[in-house]
Amino acid sequence: MSIISRNNVSVRGDGRRAMVFAHGFGCDQNMWRHVAPAFEQDYKIILFDHVGCGNSDLKAYDYVKYSSLSGYAADVVEIGHALDITGGVFVGHSVSAMIGILASIEAPDLFSELALICPSPRYINGEGYEGGFTREQIEELLKFLDDNHMGWSAAMGPVIMGNPDRPELSEELVNSFCRTDPDIAKAFARVTFLSDNRSDLQRCQARALVVQCKQDVIAHEGIGEYVRDHLPKAELVVIDATGHCPNLSAPA
Repeated sequence: MSIISRNNVSVRGDGRRAMVFAHGFGCDQNMWRHVAPAFEQDYKIILFDHVGCGNSDLKAYDYVKYSSLSGYAADVVEIGHALDITGGVFVGHSVSAMIGILASIEAPDLFSELALICPSPRYINGEGYEGGFTREQIEELLKFLDDNHMGWSAAMGPVIMGNPDRPELSEELVNSFCRTDPDIAKAFARVTFLSDNRSDLQRCQARALVVQCKQDVIAHEGIGEYVRDHLPKAELVVIDATGHCPNLSAPA
């Protein structure tokens, strides 16, 4: 199967330079519908679904390949090569921020600039590092997901989204989580929340814009500062937004 079909790749826009949008855990390319159109006049917009998500080919999911974020990064590189991308822009939300960094390290010619939306290189606290969660909290979260995928989705969607005064946003995220194959969701969650990409940051030579929300229980503002400080060429912008999904809650 072609990479285009496997990852449900769609291409639109009038520009020559590519801008690739990559969604976060439990989501799909539809999460960019309020953001991507603003760039269609100036860029060639490329949207896709990670294998196991959205309308990707579920039969292509490989538990060995996708047991680390490098498997997802390899797909981004393959998409880039299939579409002859050079010097493009990669926009990655949440876990896809780290996937984009790994892809840019593997194939430096693909992207000259990265926009990293609510990134976190490590969710678990360590010596001299505040990831936001203890290992016990992450293991608890993963056990809850293992035991009750639907219950986890209903409970975590509003927490991740924030914005309790706009319940329709949480509902969309919960529905997206619930549409994901439970076994794949459990595997992707484990990879996402147990990964440690801190040492990869300094290897990324692309210019990076780190976009952090003022209030985000998944990736607090200090993590944005950490990412900025450990990438060779980065700046940080903190936007006046709440929650972990500003592409839905604060697209403007």
